[in-house]
Amino acid sequence: MLSSLRKAGSLARAASAGQKRFLSIHEYQSVKLLNSYGIPTPKSIAATTPKEAYDVAKSFGHNRLVIKAQVLAGGRGKGKFDSGLQGGVHMVESPEQAQEYAEKMLGSKLITKQTGAGGRICNAVMLAERRDPAHEYYVAVLNDRVSQGVVLVASSQGGMNIEEVAAKDPSAIITTPINFATGLTKPEAHSVATKLGLKGAAADEAAGIFVNLYNIFKDKDATQIEINPMAETTDGKVLCMDAKFGFDDNAEFRQKAVFSLRDISQEEVSEVEAQKANLNFIKLDGSIGCLVNGAGLAMATMDVLSLHGGNPANFLDVGGQVHFDLSVYLYLHRATPETVKKAFEILLADPKVKSIFINIFGGIMRCDYIAEGVIKATKELDLKIPLVVRLKGTKEVEAKQMIKDSGLKIVAFDSLDEAAQSAVQLAA
Repeated sequence: MLSSLRKAGSLARAASAGQKRFLSIHEYQSVKLLNSYGIPTPKSIAATTPKEAYDVAKSFGHNRLVIKAQVLAGGRGKGKFDSGLQGGVHMVESPEQAQEYAEKMLGSKLITKQTGAGGRICNAVMLAERRDPAHEYYVAVLNDRVSQGVVLVASSQGGMNIEEVAAKDPSAIITTPINFATGLTKPEAHSVATKLGLKGAAADEAAGIFVNLYNIFKDKDATQIEINPMAETTDGKVLCMDAKFGFDDNAEFRQKAVFSLRDISQEEVSEVEAQKANLNFIKLDGSIGCLVNGAGLAMATMDVLSLHGGNPANFLDVGGQVHFDLSVYLYLHRATPETVKKAFEILLADPKVKSIFINIFGGIMRCDYIAEGVIKATKELDLKIPLVVRLKGTKEVEAKQMIKDSGLKIVAFDSLDEAAQSAVQLAA
């Protein structure tokens, strides 16, 4: 079923695009959070100007430093800036060199395997002391669908892609379920450290890190904490060298401090706009704009488009969204004609979109609301690209009549296959 998303090259993003998203924060922000829980890291300080990078580097009092571009994407070390600089991570030997690198990084876009060709803007760099690892480990705390609880995942093969490690040597992955009521106990944490091969004081330090990682996970409503690598250094210390956090958007109302760290400059402009309108929107790389109600139908729609040789330009669910407010009441957002118009504006802002496919099943959603919005958007936005519509369910007859009476060039279908095939052909 996920073939269309693979084809679009955005499986992970779209597969999680149902009714929630997860906040990510920059590395320097993650370091501060780790330190606030007593978790040791190399000394690290962020800078937002070249002069500040110079001053920060000078403040360390030595020249064994590394400078890292603060961009929310993996593969920074192998990435390339549009300024011409190769790599988002560099060794620094002097304050002058730190300033020179910062000049080439700040304000430029870093392009990595995760950002796409457009890259992501670098607004900050982080200067950190270099610590020499004797051995690198992988550690994560995350939600596990199999056990339906929180688990601690660890491996002695850190500093590399953990998915590749799991595929080649599953026995190298140690998974420990955590009792939500009692948390991760010190004996359990120490047992994991021992299994990783850590001994003596290093095992004790690692166990303390594991316990505190779970405490952050629980206290801050995290969905994932990944440390890769956690290192035992040549001087016998255990440090978290890099950290990635994810936080549950549903907890924003009680995690104001965490969510104040959000950096929308790292997000797709269209996705930010869609979120403001309570639309579940994820930008993809195809040429067929999709407007669908319900995450399941949206996924199925993209698969049918792919089956007929097309590529979806987005995931867009305009269906009902259930939210939880501070008064502990559930309330439902339904798409309105204005919401549909906003969805059209977002779709049309993408120059790659060559046709639009609207696929609506009217359950909670009324088809006549969608039809009204489609007609309004087509007229007010002076739509020039082909529009294919399939409406089934509540107020279907009335909706179809509205479209017919509008006199607009809207291609209507009852069959999903026929509608998808038409959208693909019109986008060619």
